[in-house]
Amino acid sequence: MELKAGTQLKSAVGTTEVIVVKAPGSAVELTSGGIAMVAKDGDAGSGAIAAGHEGSILLGKRYVDEESDIEVLCTKAGDGALAVDGRVLVPKTAKPLPSSD
Repeated sequence: MELKAGTQLKSAVGTTEVIVVKAPGSAVELTSGGIAMVAKDGDAGSGAIAAGHEGSILLGKRYVDEESDIEVLCTKAGDGALAVDGRVLVPKTAKPLPSSD
């Protein structure tokens, strides 16, 4: 799927919803719980979280993948790890501030 900044997606197997903050340069498959995410206004379908894709997504956290350069923001928390092309997205960490001596 070709993603653009501002695209809103939801999980097909849980309650997770995200918005794409930084889109990758090429088409990727963004999954939640091992199942491809769908457009926020699309049919969520039903299913179960795939084995090995368990986890919780936290509201307000940004998740990134260094290889594809994607960044998503969680707008509704839920279960099922986020992944892009099979690589699990990790929470973005804050940059350390310079010391003021």
